[in-house]
Amino acid sequence: MSAAAILGSDLVSLRDAIASRAISAEAATRATLDRAERLNPTLNAFHELHAERAIARAREIDVRLARGDAVGPLAGVPIAIKDNIATSWGSTTCSSKILAGFKSPYDATIVERLESAGAILFGKTNMDEFAMGSSGETCAWGPVRNPWDTSRVPGGSSAGSAAAVAAGICHAALGSDTGGSIRQPAAFSALVGLKPTYGRVSRYGLVAFGSSLDQIGPLTRSVRDAALVHSVMAGHDHRDSTSATELVGDPVGACDDRAADPASLKGLQVGIPSQYLTGNHPGVDALFARARAQLHGYGATLVEVELPLTEVGISTYYVIAPAEASSNLARYDGIRYGHRTEQSGDLFDLYSRSRSEGFGTEVKRRIMLGTYVLSSGYYDAYYRRALQVRRLIKQEFDTAFAKCDVILGPTAPTPAFRIGAVQDPVTMYMNDVYTVNANIAGICAVSLYGGMAKDSTGSAGDGTASPDLPIGLQLQAPAFQEPRLLAIACAFESMLGRAPVSPIAPIG
Repeated sequence: MSAAAILGSDLVSLRDAIASRAISAEAATRATLDRAERLNPTLNAFHELHAERAIARAREIDVRLARGDAVGPLAGVPIAIKDNIATSWGSTTCSSKILAGFKSPYDATIVERLESAGAILFGKTNMDEFAMGSSGETCAWGPVRNPWDTSRVPGGSSAGSAAAVAAGICHAALGSDTGGSIRQPAAFSALVGLKPTYGRVSRYGLVAFGSSLDQIGPLTRSVRDAALVHSVMAGHDHRDSTSATELVGDPVGACDDRAADPASLKGLQVGIPSQYLTGNHPGVDALFARARAQLHGYGATLVEVELPLTEVGISTYYVIAPAEASSNLARYDGIRYGHRTEQSGDLFDLYSRSRSEGFGTEVKRRIMLGTYVLSSGYYDAYYRRALQVRRLIKQEFDTAFAKCDVILGPTAPTPAFRIGAVQDPVTMYMNDVYTVNANIAGICAVSLYGGMAKDSTGSAGDGTASPDLPIGLQLQAPAFQEPRLLAIACAFESMLGRAPVSPIAPIG
């Protein structure tokens, strides 16, 4: 099978071809690595590629298949992982100078589970530093670029993972989602991005940003692919004190042929929040309206629901997340591990210089904000109140889900914007207006490709035509309902259509 056929297939088809020995795991891995090496100078999607290790593991899979040994459900499939997930091989830097060259002594639980399932983990992807960003621009190793238009951001913080899948380098990559960091890049890059319920996937080995918000999930080209990767990662882990014990169910079985038929949408109760209908880019509004019309045509019932705390969620998130980040990042002090300044006086000076040199601007901003809201005299006014609003947001979703099966809306209010175009931090934060509340409430959500839109507001100003850019639509469901959410998402995907191939380079 040619490289074009390998890279152009979906993950499930590639897995089946390797299992039947129609192609080898080594051939699939080499095709992936070759494309990564060719495109990475343009995209900056990867911090590290681990070719030798990946090829050795692929050869092991081929030997086991030749012997007729049992192999896992992802045997031979190359998968990239975000650089805030610990691996005992390579480095784990969180795209921060303060962790440059850091070697983890252990593997994250999801790394163990993916490799036990036969996946070939071949590279660590760039990201917004410590997952703090919505664009991929705060990476210490330079901005990540969108394969649909390399002058634009791919979304963040899982920027490199999104760029790698959208560029056809690999069929799946892992991201982490604290306030939309899987779903927003999925929307900007024409991908499927799944944020599982809080506690559904182990966080052991995930470098913490906001410990009560973080969750690991896949970025893929199809819902069925996302279901397969999620099914391997999900489940209780005794090493993670926040890991849930609820049964995972059958995410893969939920995405059967019947689920993929838009006719299965008949009778579905789809919540449409009035708060999602205004303030969006015209292209977002047009595709959201088209989706509602299509749903009506297939017999789904559109139910008006109210989520009045939608915009308050941004304020709530930017109190809780920085507060947790300021605590989690206190360990990077220049003494135990990480960057240490070469010039210092007393101990205070050592701490100050090491952290000032190692952390980027956005991370410093959030540390200072988090320290402020936790400080004496301000804790009750800000942090305690944010926790109270968090409870109200959860109750608001519970009330809405009593009326509907899922909630539909845009993933982000705009298409991908140009690198450097958004300088105001608050404007940047508003990119997450539709995603943060799912993390605050701890529910599950998935972003799907919703279509293409013209972005005349983001033109280069040089007379060139603005390209068509992907728009994402988001489905949200109650906690621990991933199988049902993915089944509904399969029908939506069939109704909306699969994304075309990004124009970065021909696959072959």
